[in-house]
Order: sequence, then structure tokens, then C-alpha cells
Amino acid sequence: MKYSGWPEKGDLVVGKVDEIEDFGVFVDLEEYEDKRGLTHISEVASGWIKNVRDHVREGQTVVAKVLEVDTGSQQIDLSIKDVNEHQRKEKIQDWKNEQKADKWMSIAFGEDVDDEQYGAVANALLAEHGSLYDGFEQAAIHGMEALEDVDLDEEEKRSVVDTARDNVSVPYVNVTGYVDIRCPTADGVDHIKEALQAAEGNGSVPEEIELTVAYVGSPEYRIKVRAPDYKTAESQLEASADRAREAIESVGGTAERSPARTIGADQAE
Repeated sequence: MKYSGWPEKGDLVVGKVDEIEDFGVFVDLEEYEDKRGLTHISEVASGWIKNVRDHVREGQTVVAKVLEVDTGSQQIDLSIKDVNEHQRKEKIQDWKNEQKADKWMSIAFGEDVDDEQYGAVANALLAEHGSLYDGFEQAAIHGMEALEDVDLDEEEKRSVVDTARDNVSVPYVNVTGYVDIRCPTADGVDHIKEALQAAEGNGSVPEEIELTVAYVGSPEYRIKVRAPDYKTAESQLEASADRAREAIESVGGTAERSPARTIGADQAE
């Protein structure tokens, strides 16, 4: 999707070098329809520039900062040198993500989706989630719940969710914690088994969460959680330990939890 409007002063934009002159570089803006900007030679790179072509080449994808926008004269002034490496990488990733989301829109609503429907769905996702990509990502993680407040009908929401779950690679974080469970009664072993079943949730854990409980060595048990983010993982880990504690304390046992540890993060391909 390309925006029909204009970028604003201070925005970072992705563009392709279209023409190089002695006085500067013309850049076609990839995110905007029929928009072209000019980077003066003084804004191409820091320091004195003898030859612009030593710093950019035709066809090169660049990230630039918008210095000025004059809609009357159809002029957009850009700076390439004002963008640091971190900003460049982050902007390029965001741009690639939105390109993916644009393809997902075509999958969800068909290659021949009309501009009116596309715009309505895109604006609804943007209003709630900030970007098309984030909207699809949240739909992949949380399903229809992520679109509860999005201004779309049920069929449109279902199309977004189904497409997201078939196509979106969701990042996950793995967290582990330990709980010591003891029960001094004669049937303590059975009570501990029931406490472990309670810790696993008995089917109450959200479908986007992977939670397992394993024996380490009496009285220690390991709880592992795989979730979309650390906050959710820690919350689920705490809830799991609380369920075990409540179950075992109700029959005269005890449960003590060790702090959680982040094992690592990964992203499905």
C-alpha cells in the first residue's frame, strides 16, 4: 500500500535513488504515490563531498529524513546524513513489514480487492494497532480477541485472523521458573500430582501460550512458558505457580516458587 498524501517534516521515509546530479540526489519515495524528494549534496553525507556518486548510486534504497515539504511547489527536501544506522535499520524493517502486510491484505481479501474495502480495513487496523503489520501480528497471536475493538464486520475479522495465522511469523520468548512442592501426608504423592495438573492449567491456558511442568528432583519442579512477550510469559508462570500452591496448601502441603528466568527469544520463520 502506498499513501496518497504527503510525508510530514521530521518523518523518516524509504526511497530509491532515481537520479544523481552534481548538486544532489533525486529520490523516489517508496511509501507514497508519485512522490519524489531531493537530497541536496550537503545532506547526502557528513563532511565535504567531492563526488556524490562516491556516496550513493542509482537504484539504491535509502532512508532519509524529511526536512521540508512544500505541497504547492510539489517539493520535498530530504536528508540522508541525518539518519543514523539504528534508525535506518529500524525504518527498513518497518517498511518490509508493511510490504508483507500489504501482501497479506491481498491474501485475505483477494488480489482484486477494491480500493474502498482495502482502505476501510487498513484504516481500521491502523486506528487500533498503529500499523497493518502489527494488526496482523496481534491477530496471529490473540485471534479474534485482538480485533474485538476494530471497526470491521465479523467476516472481515475472520479473514484477517485466518490469513494472519497462516502467514505471520510470531516472535516468542521462553521463560522458566521453579517451584518446590511438598506434602507430608500419607497420600502426598497423589496430592502433588494433582497440584502439578493444576499448575498446567487443566485446559485454561490461552491457546497462544505453551506451558509445561516437569519433575527436576524432589521437591523441585520446573515450569516452562513460551509466550509472545516476557510480560505475558511471566504472568502465566506466576499464575501456574499460584495454582500449584493453592492446590497443595488445600491438602496441607506447601509450595515455594523461585524467580523466573528468561531462557531466550526466538522467531518462527
